[in-house]
Amino acid sequence: MSFNTSERYNSVVIEFKGNVMGGPDAVSLNEKLHELIDAGKTNVVVDLGKVKFMNSSGLGMLIGGLTTMRKAGGDLRIANATDKIESLLIVTKLITVFKHFKSVDEAAKSYED
Repeated sequence: MSFNTSERYNSVVIEFKGNVMGGPDAVSLNEKLHELIDAGKTNVVVDLGKVKFMNSSGLGMLIGGLTTMRKAGGDLRIANATDKIESLLIVTKLITVFKHFKSVDEAAKSYED
């Protein structure tokens, strides 16, 4: 997995690519989130549109990111989940934990409400 960050509206968009399977990726994501917190940026949108596969460690990585951002007074929201990823979120009941949106723009704009 790799990820890129960009800023849109009043939030930081992290675009995931490839397979989300935790491990070293979880460490690099956690470091990135702490950099954002240190910079005062706590509104994060994770773009899952280019994710091919996600396992339980990948879900754990997202939950860890959500917890990190909420402790810092922000949030982590999901956008562009494919049908496969969305069904995974439904089966695990995580769909009720994350705020999720069909597009990155919708998710980013939701921070303005």
